[in-house]
Amino acid sequence: MKIAISGKGGVGKTLLASLLAHEFAQAGYSVLAIDADPDTNLAANLGFPHPEKIVPISEMKELIAERTGTKPGQSGIYFKLNPRVDDLPEKYWQELDGIKLMVMGQVKRGGGGCYCPENVVLRALVNHLLLSRKEVVIMDMAAGIEHLGRATASAVDKLIVVVEPGRRSLETARVIKRLAEDIGLKNIAIVGNKVRSETDQAFLLSNLPGFEFLGFIPYDQAIVD
Repeated sequence: MKIAISGKGGVGKTLLASLLAHEFAQAGYSVLAIDADPDTNLAANLGFPHPEKIVPISEMKELIAERTGTKPGQSGIYFKLNPRVDDLPEKYWQELDGIKLMVMGQVKRGGGGCYCPENVVLRALVNHLLLSRKEVVIMDMAAGIEHLGRATASAVDKLIVVVEPGRRSLETARVIKRLAEDIGLKNIAIVGNKVRSETDQAFLLSNLPGFEFLGFIPYDQAIVD
């Protein structure tokens, strides 16, 4: 099972990712959680001690240089576009309560797509994790699908877009669906979060026609606290 989770910032993507990771782990599955959101909060949500000390893959300059054939801290004109990454999960994941965690870090952006060494390693690693690993993989992404390409889209069993009762959240969901369909990812579903009433639920359902809704998470002050 390969699950990618996206949505506008602050809607509860990381909350859902951590809940799913714990549920699968407690059910006896081997779980690999991927933090692919620039705001790396998944480790804290999963209960890892000292999450601030976890270095994202994208910031491991020596590793990036070694795998792409560049010099640390410098972007060379030539570098490997197919670096070896199959040995990285066991070397760099963190593990707690049966959940293995990899923190990817930020994908650098550039004009028509940045083919810098960091991005090449991250994309190759995501491809490996989604295409070759046998674990349940749960990927917490930013408000987009930057880490996914056409090759990995076919491996994603479900792209879950988390929404809250708000216009910006709904618009982000529509954009994500459009981007996902452009790369052939059509198994898209919605989870409504921060739902305070039947009115909120009806608002989401009426404004996202044609989407599959997996369910709704009620607003709970205890989660905020």
